[in-house]
Amino acid sequence: MVMLWIILLLLHQGYTLVPVKTVQLGEPANITCALPSGVSIKGVHWYKQSVGDTLKLIVSLVKTATPEYGQEIFKSRFQANYDKKFSNLTILKAVQDDEGIYHCGIIGWINPEWTGTYLLVKGNNETASNYTVVQWPTVLNPLRSGNSMTLQCSVYSDSDKMCPRDYNVFWFRAGSDQLHPSIIYTDGNRHSESEIISDSQERCLYRFSKNVSSSDAGTYYCAVATCGEILFGNGTKLDIEGIWC
Repeated sequence: MVMLWIILLLLHQGYTLVPVKTVQLGEPANITCALPSGVSIKGVHWYKQSVGDTLKLIVSLVKTATPEYGQEIFKSRFQANYDKKFSNLTILKAVQDDEGIYHCGIIGWINPEWTGTYLLVKGNNETASNYTVVQWPTVLNPLRSGNSMTLQCSVYSDSDKMCPRDYNVFWFRAGSDQLHPSIIYTDGNRHSESEIISDSQERCLYRFSKNVSSSDAGTYYCAVATCGEILFGNGTKLDIEGIWC
């Protein structure tokens, strides 16, 4: 299993570097969560979040009690345990739908702690080289607070499938006031338009629109997660009049 690193925003407080693991389709995947030392742990909860979806409980682990699974089918697909230092979640045989963020919720006597890992499931035939990501525009004229902006992200594919569903699209913003970029929107694989460019290539178009405020200055990126890799657009810089990032 290959370990990659990209910057993602968890649903929890603050920004953090989230490890991204890549697993081959059909292989087992093991996700590890380090437990804090010197803290009394009441239990560990594992959740999965697909792009554009809410958290789904996989399993709850409470000391000597039998693991409680969120769905009956999870018993045959997942194994989980924890000791004084680590909690491990194992997917016995990865399928494409297993791709997403896996959250480890550590329940202590004071404040709960969260960590996350993004799992990319790599198919047997597709490669990231089949895709090209082009973002437009690269620069916007300075906008006033309340103005509307629209960004476009085009995903060009050499696949013979019209807008294949084996990738997910994210939108990030990086501002000078942030240590790391943050996810601001997820398109999943819901495209706005599709267009056949030639006999061997087609394009899927994704749009992101919003009314900007003074806190929205920064550089915006679209990112495509596919085939065990993350492909980034070239970025769009946004300045708000009176605000310079």
